Amino acid sequence: MTDNTHTIRSGALTATIKAQGAELCSLKHETGVEFIWQAGPEWPRHAPLLFPIVGRLKNDELHHGGKTYRLTQHGFARDRRFTWLERSASRCVLELTDDAATRALYPFAFRLTATCTLDEAGLDLAFTITNTGEDTLPASLGGHPAFNWPLAPDMSKESYALTFAQDEPYPIRRLEGGLLRDATEPSPVRDKVLGLSESLFAADAVIFDRPNSTSVRYAAGQGASRASWVEMSWSGFRELGVWSKPTGAPFLCIEPWRGTASPVDFDGAFDEKPGVMHIAPGAEETLSFRIRIGTM
Repeated sequence: MTDNTHTIRSGALTATIKAQGAELCSLKHETGVEFIWQAGPEWPRHAPLLFPIVGRLKNDELHHGGKTYRLTQHGFARDRRFTWLERSASRCVLELTDDAATRALYPFAFRLTATCTLDEAGLDLAFTITNTGEDTLPASLGGHPAFNWPLAPDMSKESYALTFAQDEPYPIRRLEGGLLRDATEPSPVRDKVLGLSESLFAADAVIFDRPNSTSVRYAAGQGASRASWVEMSWSGFRELGVWSKPTGAPFLCIEPWRGTASPVDFDGAFDEKPGVMHIAPGAEETLSFRIRIGTM
């Protein structure tokens, strides 16, 4: 335990969380399998928390009350130091509140709490946004955990797939210059399975803006040796992004979102942006996801 990180333990699992960004930076099994990407040169993050926006705003500009604020991709929470509220053997709680620096980017009062709880099967992460101001709070929030891809060094990337809990027939969305394109593409999911390859991300993230599922399993095909797997499930999130570097990198991000990047043609007031939550004064919104893991 340090001021900067806290490691929690349960059974064969350990997880380490950083105060900077309340970021999960390790989820490891005692056999030595590390599930979280270790922030290599291809991408210097592990599992950033996206708040108060997911993706980009047009021209990186937030419009509110006749003023324009500069708010860059994914917001500021991932780059702010959270305060420890609780640190125990299997759980920790962190908090971020508005201050002069955040209000210069995002002119709203808020409290964001991240609770990380480890049990013998996996990790629960819950995020509560509280409106501490007198006006409605518009906000988005997203998870961005990056998992090693492949999970075992002797496996190929193409041997892995995502298996959704439900059929996913709806068209997917893509980005153009970091903004949400109007055009859609046919779903690449077949019989609940999305085959993984580097070419899938040639046009950046795969965005499910109408997913039927609230869980997905990331694993190699049947019969694979050293078959470690991850199952992600979520509550309160409405969209899902799947991403890796278009140029290729040994990680895969499975991202539950509440909100997306701005549509390419949207340049209006932030509280009118499609997909944002509207939290009443004194009210709160809790979103959560669980990472369940297994190894053989």
